[in-house]
Amino acid sequence: METLTLVGILLLIAGFIFVGIELVVPGFSVPGVSGIICLVIGVFLLADSAMEGAVITIAVLALLGILMAIVLWLLSHGKLKSPLILDEEQKKTEGYLSSSDLNYLLGRKGVTVTDLHPTGVGQFDGVNFDVRSEGSYLSKGVKIEIIKVEGSKLFVRQMT
Repeated sequence: METLTLVGILLLIAGFIFVGIELVVPGFSVPGVSGIICLVIGVFLLADSAMEGAVITIAVLALLGILMAIVLWLLSHGKLKSPLILDEEQKKTEGYLSSSDLNYLLGRKGVTVTDLHPTGVGQFDGVNFDVRSEGSYLSKGVKIEIIKVEGSKLFVRQMT
């Protein structure tokens, strides 16, 4: 076997491994870019003509599709652990709140921690929340009151 052919095959194998890692831990980072580079160089080293390069490219894309289907099947059946999915529950008793639970803040008075133009941070009872003013600029340290809650958005106005 010729040296360039062997190197091309090894690069294709390395490329598939890197792309497989990227499928499990997504983010288009080092494994994804390295995998793409290895696959492209591997195809160039293995192909003797443009037609052969096209056939190898189609084969590589088909194998990548099969690899993706296998990884998705393994993730969906719990055989692989995805870093994107939380394992623990976020329970209310442990201090977690859903956006619909923020209605209890309506009417609370606090102070701006950052400048609001029109968004920033406000502190209410020692807890910081992202807030939005009625459209006006408010400086840091201004007393505010929550006047409206829409989902996870808290709207405030300056207290007079």
